[in-house]
Amino acid sequence: MTFQSAPLIPPRLRAFLVRVPFLVPLVRFLRKKWARERNLLLTLIAVTVIIGVLGAQVSAYWFSPSLLVLVTLLGGLQLRPPSLGILLCVVAAALAYMGAVSGSVGAGVLITMVFTAALAWVMARTRGKLGVQGLRGDVMLLELRDRLKRQSELPELPKDWDGKVVLKQAGGSSFGGDFVVSMRDGDRVEVALVDVAGKGVDAGTRALMLSGVFGGLLGAVEDFLGACNAYLHRQLGDEGFVTAVHLRLNLRTGEYVITSAGHPPAVRFDSGSGVWRVSTAKGVVLGVVPELHCESDSGTLRKGDALMLFTDGLVEQPGRDIDSGLDRLLGEAERQFASGFKDRARQLVQTMSAGQNDDCAMVLIWRP
Repeated sequence: MTFQSAPLIPPRLRAFLVRVPFLVPLVRFLRKKWARERNLLLTLIAVTVIIGVLGAQVSAYWFSPSLLVLVTLLGGLQLRPPSLGILLCVVAAALAYMGAVSGSVGAGVLITMVFTAALAWVMARTRGKLGVQGLRGDVMLLELRDRLKRQSELPELPKDWDGKVVLKQAGGSSFGGDFVVSMRDGDRVEVALVDVAGKGVDAGTRALMLSGVFGGLLGAVEDFLGACNAYLHRQLGDEGFVTAVHLRLNLRTGEYVITSAGHPPAVRFDSGSGVWRVSTAKGVVLGVVPELHCESDSGTLRKGDALMLFTDGLVEQPGRDIDSGLDRLLGEAERQFASGFKDRARQLVQTMSAGQNDDCAMVLIWRP
């Protein structure tokens, strides 16, 4: 013997309801498999009805119409637009009932409810496009931000090496167009500093996508910048330029190779002479030409030497050429790092970026 569960709505009642045009969307909604959202909607409707009845019949002080603001906000955070539309209709009916019976709904409450309903609708539509509920969309962005930060950290270096990464996004945002990818395989370390066109949140979404792509290519191909250029050149549409500088370093010998694609030049500190020297590595911006040709620069880091990679946010100044900004950076580096590199990298970035609203990034690697 088999048992069948009773339908949610009896057939005769369903046949009657579908003849009422206003109730057709409600009937269709109840037949869907959104059990969790349906239960929440029914709960919020019940709370709205209770507030409306008690506010009109018992006390508008204890059951104020302003309590419906909280109900509307909760619906905006948790419900999809069709469900939220039903809730807003019930809230409007409750307000009309309270206003007609007790006169407790003033102009201020109505204006507040209109703005709250509009805000809730915008939140519901935005989450509907993302296909998430509640605050899950914000949680996803936080997870992506944390992953990008972890990916920007340098790998663990031997005790006779040290390094520092400093990222400062425009406007104090958690996302920006500058990012770092790095890897270590035995004595070989590779670091790439990338600058995506734009700044702050506007460039952050593309930087998030490219960080995963470039991170996968780093260490997997011999010609890293060439592979990145081929990938970007295959993409359709004009999404702005991308510059990058790539460092390949041998931790055992100190030998390094720097390759640049439209990026500000890297600089090296020579402890023997106490002078910062500008790298000669240069190349075309990524994604512009199908075949990328770069002029690399190589050398050997000895005890006390350092390499500094940075983005244009540290050297570009309105009304001045990049050479002037580079000279200022080198002069500030001589002053900041006179007593060592350990704790001065962030201070250097703060000083160079003061008064500017642009993404800034710096990678510093040295041999203590």
